[in-house]
Amino acid sequence: MHRNELENYLNQLLEISRFQDYCPNGLQVEGRDKIGKIVTGVTASLALLKAAIEQGADAVLVHHGYFWRGEDARITGMKARRIELLMAHKINLFAYHLPLDCHLEFGNNTQLGKRLEFIETDRFGEQNLIVGGKLNMPVPLHVLGEKISQVLAREPLVIGGAEQIIRQIAWCTGGAQGFIDAAITQGVDAYLTGEISEQTVHAARESGVAFIAAGHHATERYGVQSLGEHLASTFSIEHQFIDVDNPV
Repeated sequence: MHRNELENYLNQLLEISRFQDYCPNGLQVEGRDKIGKIVTGVTASLALLKAAIEQGADAVLVHHGYFWRGEDARITGMKARRIELLMAHKINLFAYHLPLDCHLEFGNNTQLGKRLEFIETDRFGEQNLIVGGKLNMPVPLHVLGEKISQVLAREPLVIGGAEQIIRQIAWCTGGAQGFIDAAITQGVDAYLTGEISEQTVHAARESGVAFIAAGHHATERYGVQSLGEHLASTFSIEHQFIDVDNPV
């Protein structure tokens, strides 16, 4: 398919115009016109780009791209090496941040909730980024932690009493620890995200709302995979997800 066709389709599907984001969503680096193979990944790191080149990709689709608000705008150092590689091989880079977090079918939050068998009931908080829901059946916090560890193949950091019963839960993938106050206000038993900050521990302890940090990368692997699979089944293109491990 043509690059412009793919860009227009993705921009409309993910409704990028309704988000106030920290980076540009959509096509970030222009490559060749025709796209027959897409490689997806979480972050457009040098390692992912090199792997995409080895796989003969025409486009790379990621959650974390470039040109973040407040960063140095100059194309130097690490940024120069990444963009130089993309342009030398005429590979397109598409990146979708908050739109990919929030999408009701392909979003990171939706896909993580499905894998953990959470039942979504509502969305709330800034730009409706946080998902509220419940478990299939109430379980002690340590049991929920064990399940998360099995599903994500990553040991989560859990703040709360091991035997605390979890019925209602809120979640938001990635670096959304700052939303814990909004989760507390909703009256949930636990809040799950990717990262944790020092003050988050105190907020969890003092509110009685358990906090689960399951990994920024680990919680955001699934949205871009499902989106890539959708594109492959909808259009005559190949898709391959490449997971460049990140311990955070």
